[in-house]
Amino acid sequence: MECPRCNSSHIRKNGRQRGKQNYICADCGRQFIEYHNQKGYGDEIKRECLEMYVNGSGFRAIERVKKVHHTTVIYWVKQMGGQLPEHPETAEIPEITEIDELETFVGSKKNKIWVWSVVNHKTSGILGWVLGDRSSETFQQLWQRIKAWNSYFYVTDGYPVYPCFINQEDHLVCKTYMTRVEGENSRLRHYLARLHRKTFCYSKSVEMLELSIRLLVYYLQHRCIPMREQSPREDIAIA
Repeated sequence: MECPRCNSSHIRKNGRQRGKQNYICADCGRQFIEYHNQKGYGDEIKRECLEMYVNGSGFRAIERVKKVHHTTVIYWVKQMGGQLPEHPETAEIPEITEIDELETFVGSKKNKIWVWSVVNHKTSGILGWVLGDRSSETFQQLWQRIKAWNSYFYVTDGYPVYPCFINQEDHLVCKTYMTRVEGENSRLRHYLARLHRKTFCYSKSVEMLELSIRLLVYYLQHRCIPMREQSPREDIAIA
């Protein structure tokens, strides 16, 4: 037997805890038991819970169906969303870029926040997005990314912020030509319970909303949950 901290074999018994033999390392003082039963969930149940989440179920609904505490599912969403890039990879530079804003709220319905998103007019999927208020400062964060595409046209609904950044000759104001981005916004509302128009589910923090959108955008693009290898104790449930 070796100490899990310093790998020393200078070990002696140190009483019993809850019916299990306890040991102590004579070199570093670390206490441990010989056999430790890991409590946690396998990748399959984790994947199922996250797939339910990105298919419209709230945390409490997942808890009722899968018998996994909702705070554990929250932890998994943060874990998976945190390892994803802020923006999905762009395989094709769009010739025509559509831009729109989706309104939601954080904490209470008085605290409004917008999801600014951009899509390729010819292909499905969100290429970039940003969270914030409806000011030019928020859109500027997104514009710094998409202006390098040099699209032939940037299509918007005519919101006054856009002309501050988009050249007039490149700007097409046409609501009927925005079916792609409006469809993607509808998918966001459909797949995330926290974005439904009438729901008991809502975001308590901007961070949770951001990580949820990251996870959903990845799922819609690849149709899978980005699972990864974990250490034995990493997936312990949080009660």
